[in-house]
Amino acid sequence: MGLWQIGTDTLARSRFVLSPFAETFASLRLLHAGTGAHPGEEAWLHAHLPGYRAHLAADRVVARLVQVAIGTSWIADFFCPTSCEGESFEETVTRVRTAGAEEARANLRVCLKGPLPTALERDDLPERATALLSYVWEETVRPYWERRRRILEADMNARTARVNQGGWAAVLDSLKPGTRWLGESRFQVNPNPYPPREIAAGADLLFMPVTPKTSWVSWEGKERYAVVYPCLGVLAEDHDRRRVPAGLGALVGTARAGLLTLLETPMSTTQLVAVTGQGLGSVGGHLRVLLNAGLVERWRAGRSVLYMRTAAGEVLMEASGAGTGDGEP
Repeated sequence: MGLWQIGTDTLARSRFVLSPFAETFASLRLLHAGTGAHPGEEAWLHAHLPGYRAHLAADRVVARLVQVAIGTSWIADFFCPTSCEGESFEETVTRVRTAGAEEARANLRVCLKGPLPTALERDDLPERATALLSYVWEETVRPYWERRRRILEADMNARTARVNQGGWAAVLDSLKPGTRWLGESRFQVNPNPYPPREIAAGADLLFMPVTPKTSWVSWEGKERYAVVYPCLGVLAEDHDRRRVPAGLGALVGTARAGLLTLLETPMSTTQLVAVTGQGLGSVGGHLRVLLNAGLVERWRAGRSVLYMRTAAGEVLMEASGAGTGDGEP
């Protein structure tokens, strides 16, 4: 298994961060796969997959590069550098562009576990990789970034709240398939049979959510490690296509039922506005009603006020058939 040995101090200093580059690379992997995990991804692919395929058809070198660099069990290091906290897409992708040609070819040989095809024995691989990543960012991610950013912030708030309430173990177990806190400073990051890695004291350990249903781990030398994971399903899915229990909608109204459905995880008013498309005043009013009815609770986390379902809200969701398929768009 892929095992990281993490000291207590390193884990205590670890944090959740936004990475526009990670979101872009996750979107590239989704385009490469060509199949979505839920209706929201399928709709996005319907809009952007034809353009992406046309882009690859116009440059067969890039098409072969993507096929090799994404690989099946190893991503070429130069193609997917580990973002720093607060780093823009442009700042991260600069490290792709400035990678050495021999470094790029060596990384691809690791992915292939053998020699490169003739088409990839060239010096401009970093430039071509940069051009492709920039295309994916500009055409398929940036137009949606503000909404995605708020969804990712909601996930980070939810995970941070759970760390504060119950510690890191439960959060690490639920990040993505294959992650598990084994105790005694051992963190399983994936099920792959790689040698254990000891994370030195003082290294940065970053957790980066992305909206596509994909995940990977990466590192820069011995000073920075990252676990990229899919954000919580209730947030990642297309809100407009998820179903609200019909009985709950009849009881409290469709808009309030939708908010109660979302508040399986902690979210702020701003994030609920971004995810639902409702106005700030409407969301605030509905939250007051749900709060006064004892169906949600709120607390302050840093500069944000977060809302989440109470035990009474959970009972109401279960009684109304949440999760049984009995609902309405």
